[in-house]
Amino acid sequence: MSTYRAPLAEMQFVLNDLAGLEQVASLPGFEEAAPDVVAAILEEAAKFATDVLDPLNRSGDREGARRLDDGSVRTPEGFKDAYERFCANGWNGLTKNPHYGGQGLPQLVATAVEEMWHGSNMAFDLCPLLTQGAIEALELVGSDELKQRFLPKMVSGEWTGTMNLTEPQAGSDLAAVRTRAVKQPDGSYRLTGSKIFITYGEHDYTPNIIHLVLARTPDAPEGVKGISLFAVPKVLVDADGSLGERNDVQCASIEHKLGIHASPTCVMAYGEKGGATGFLVGEENRGLEYMFIMMNLARFSVGLEGVGIAERAYQRAVGYARERVQGKAVGLDKAAKAGPIIDHPDVRRMLMTMRSHVEATRAVAYVTAAAMDNARRHPDAAARKRHQAFVDLMIPIVKGHSTEVAQEVVSLGLQVHGGMGYVEETGAAQHVRDARITTIYEGTTGIQANDLVGRKTARDGGAAARTVIAEIEKTAAHLAGDANPSLHPVGAALSEAVVALEQAVDWVVRSFATHTRAVHAVSVPYLRLWGVTTSAWQLGRAALVAARKLEAGESDAAFMRAKIATARFFAAVILAQAPGLSRAVVHGGESVLEVPAEQF
Repeated sequence: MSTYRAPLAEMQFVLNDLAGLEQVASLPGFEEAAPDVVAAILEEAAKFATDVLDPLNRSGDREGARRLDDGSVRTPEGFKDAYERFCANGWNGLTKNPHYGGQGLPQLVATAVEEMWHGSNMAFDLCPLLTQGAIEALELVGSDELKQRFLPKMVSGEWTGTMNLTEPQAGSDLAAVRTRAVKQPDGSYRLTGSKIFITYGEHDYTPNIIHLVLARTPDAPEGVKGISLFAVPKVLVDADGSLGERNDVQCASIEHKLGIHASPTCVMAYGEKGGATGFLVGEENRGLEYMFIMMNLARFSVGLEGVGIAERAYQRAVGYARERVQGKAVGLDKAAKAGPIIDHPDVRRMLMTMRSHVEATRAVAYVTAAAMDNARRHPDAAARKRHQAFVDLMIPIVKGHSTEVAQEVVSLGLQVHGGMGYVEETGAAQHVRDARITTIYEGTTGIQANDLVGRKTARDGGAAARTVIAEIEKTAAHLAGDANPSLHPVGAALSEAVVALEQAVDWVVRSFATHTRAVHAVSVPYLRLWGVTTSAWQLGRAALVAARKLEAGESDAAFMRAKIATARFFAAVILAQAPGLSRAVVHGGESVLEVPAEQF
């Protein structure tokens, strides 16, 4: 069995040379994020991921979480202790407001750290992931009273948080939410209803859980405009901050899932004994708007899950390919004996596909994280607006493309293992099972793609999209004109992809109002086109940096040459999909809709 090792050299390269850590550290409030400090943080996180989280990943998958007769949930052996160590080391409050006990570090730094948690033990990190989003929503729109009551202990990790959206009859259609909230004389609300698919809705890590719940008041308008957001603690909090009575909220059951077995996914019942006490977050009927604060951060984090678990699958596949001796690879010297399967050309193709996808999606995510920091802290309002437009465009791409790519990477990882991959012994099968949820929760790939064509492309007439395309064109031109001829094919392929992407953007903008169904029918190929093109963009930028460092005799020459080779592979093999994806977008929509529904 291989052991997870955080790819620190790769992470440092992306942080410093692509995402611009030095510039982010110059933003107001981020002065502590100097490169040497960040390097030390990453070293410590890597140790925690390898020594604490990774050893629990397989045992947690086998044991799973279980609900006890009294409605409590027991997590697998070792998980509670790991969570206590996680919080004691300060990881839970890495980016959070120092006013509430956080460390106030940039999202960019937290992104690299979070990737390690996902890579080493995705089921474990789902708990702090949801807590981060709940903290964000409460801090931005909660009352001062709610902030003081809940945030210090949520930031420290003494209490956790959840996001309660989905109901049995509603699925992703939040307009169909039926959970009811009735205002009480003291200003609180009584909630009744049920929610499903609630990650860590009940567990044994902490004595309290703060549930953020979507519900309707009796006089609320129909549809999504009538949804409000409520903070519903598992245990009520007294005026002095101590825990009081148990609230009327229970875990009715936990789901039996394909993967992430160590993470309890709960069915939550509110108000079976008269009503759960909840507190309005913000204003009535603005709950969906507030929930998107949590959801956007969660969507970005799920995209990181795709990166993390793909990295883990790649490491396992490489380890196996180096050790597994089987046959003599084609094309080697006739006198050569049987050797490791990494010598076989098709195995090398699979590993290069895995490697290039992982490096590309990591770079796209980290660059997006840096834009998040600039959107929040840049001193210039116009710059903040520009960075936020980039973030808004990229969130569905990070979430949708990274998780779809993860499916391919973990599947290739299993394929590298051959028959041994299909059995649980090697651990490759767990990656396939765990990764599968990432394209579904926090909005399916189709939902991300619909967001990309509608809100993120058509709404502004393609302005944000074209701004990004212009930056990609600049990179393509630099690659094509570089003094290093090995970069020229990358530039040529990226230029061709830019033309394909421009054609797709133009068609979406032109057709959205008059052919809405056709545009949505090809929204996923459109997202994929954005994914492969922005991936190639970042790999091309990495190749340019590597070429300069090689010229200057800096750093690890083998590492830099591999950067260029990875960009060349991606441009030749994967970016070649771009023109075909563009044709599918421009010409494929109506064909999707030709067959009547009754004929399926």
